[in-house]
Amino acid sequence: MNKIPNRQAVCETLMELSATDPDIVVLASDSRGSASMAPFAARFPERFVEIGIAEQNLVGVAAGMAASGLKPFVTSPACFLSMRSIEQVKVDVAYSKTNVVLVGISGGVSYGALGMSHHSLQDLAVMRAIPGISVFLPADRHETRRLVEALVANPQPAYVRIGRNPVEDVHESADFPFEIGKAICLAEGKDVTIIAAGETVRPALDASLILEAEGIFCRVLNLHTIKPFDREAVLKAARETGFIVTVEEHSIHGGLGAAVAELVSQVCPVPMKIVGIPDEPAIPGTSAEVFAHYGLDAAGIARAVRKLTQC
Repeated sequence: MNKIPNRQAVCETLMELSATDPDIVVLASDSRGSASMAPFAARFPERFVEIGIAEQNLVGVAAGMAASGLKPFVTSPACFLSMRSIEQVKVDVAYSKTNVVLVGISGGVSYGALGMSHHSLQDLAVMRAIPGISVFLPADRHETRRLVEALVANPQPAYVRIGRNPVEDVHESADFPFEIGKAICLAEGKDVTIIAAGETVRPALDASLILEAEGIFCRVLNLHTIKPFDREAVLKAARETGFIVTVEEHSIHGGLGAAVAELVSQVCPVPMKIVGIPDEPAIPGTSAEVFAHYGLDAAGIARAVRKLTQC
């Protein structure tokens, strides 16, 4: 079982790239520990900025540094970064086209028992609605590495949401084709397509194995880029499989499922099910407990697929 959380992969990748790129800087909101950025701060103290618990200032300072030619990576809890500082994200980052990478750590229900105040289940909806900023959910440590490398090489306003705990690997290594805006097909299938992002990708793959044993063959798309997402891959899946199930650690309103439905309903309507958190405060508990409660685990995804395809 993998023991490296995605937040650690962000730090390790930035440390490696910073050895040859002096423009990389990291900012935190009293979150160097929870963001796993303490090693970066120790190695590059002159390139680490501690703002304190002041997320609006955090984003504003990062935008100023970007306007001065630097490549700032902001690391802060997703629940606060995406809500408290949204005006600065909209104006200072997106509208001003500053190449700030906002890394929302402990996203989704990662904070578990701390409940609604610390869950970030509306961040994708908010960020998707802001012109000029891309939105990413890497599925594992290897994909996180490839995404950070891509964002350093091609600076752009971006929001990256990652979880708190280690997740089981989706990829065997970081040696795989990765491109911003291009979905990754992890399993072929002709009966139904499961589209997932972030920490729901592994359960989606596991669900496909459960269903394959029952004679239901699922295509699994990893939509690591929520905005701009791969329209061609989604439409191809809709036309070729006829059913779509989306799975997300987010409200059913405005996230991955909504993005897919907005496209499919207008171009190639097919029966579809959005699996996510309903319009209610998510229950407190571990990520595994919350996933199981809302059907985001492999068994729950398999149930949703059966129900949709057999109706």
